[in-house]
Amino acid sequence: MPINSSIIRAICFDIDGTLSDTDDLYLKKILPVLKPIHLLFPKMDPQFLARRLVMASETPGNFLYYTLDRFGMDAFAGRIFSWANRTFMRSRKKKYMLVPGTRQTLESLVQRFPLAVVSARDRSGTLGFLNEFGLLPHFKTIATSQTCEFTKPFPHPILWAASQMGVDPRHCLMVGDTVVDIRAGKAAGAQTVGVLCGFGEEQELRKAGADLIVNSPVDLLTHLLQ
Repeated sequence: MPINSSIIRAICFDIDGTLSDTDDLYLKKILPVLKPIHLLFPKMDPQFLARRLVMASETPGNFLYYTLDRFGMDAFAGRIFSWANRTFMRSRKKKYMLVPGTRQTLESLVQRFPLAVVSARDRSGTLGFLNEFGLLPHFKTIATSQTCEFTKPFPHPILWAASQMGVDPRHCLMVGDTVVDIRAGKAAGAQTVGVLCGFGEEQELRKAGADLIVNSPVDLLTHLLQ
């Protein structure tokens, strides 16, 4: 089902894999090492395995959530996710890259919608990314792993961001690259968009209930501004 753009009044963005394109840097390094595994296990997709390894190292909360969720332990997984991100996602020096077209996309969207960041990173790491590329002025509010008692996949940070923007959560759009983002958005009553430029696979994003799946945030312009 496509999104109902007529009722959208605000947009919430995840960072890692959605606005920040760090994943491909690591995938390029890992894939050559994993290719021999494909010879031993032809049914194993090196690309899929590489993405999961990057997820485990970059966003341990996401990785744990995916793993536990596959065993039907989604409620427990949500609490583990919050703990993992608070424990491991400390501010650390890393090389940031923007998903191509991100700056222009935000510049266009902010003319019509208030924008928010809803990230599982801590505040220091989140602000570090936004300030490095001069994106901070585009966002009316920022929710990090330290903002609410629980982070994604719980709805708390999206509900908080919506209240800060003065918008009903049902009129918000949550944009992210993982099942965690989609489930948080659905739990908050928001519409959701899954992007394929990060960790998530199309099939799992659809299964999580994404209202729309696009290649990257740039594609939002077609659905929201035309």
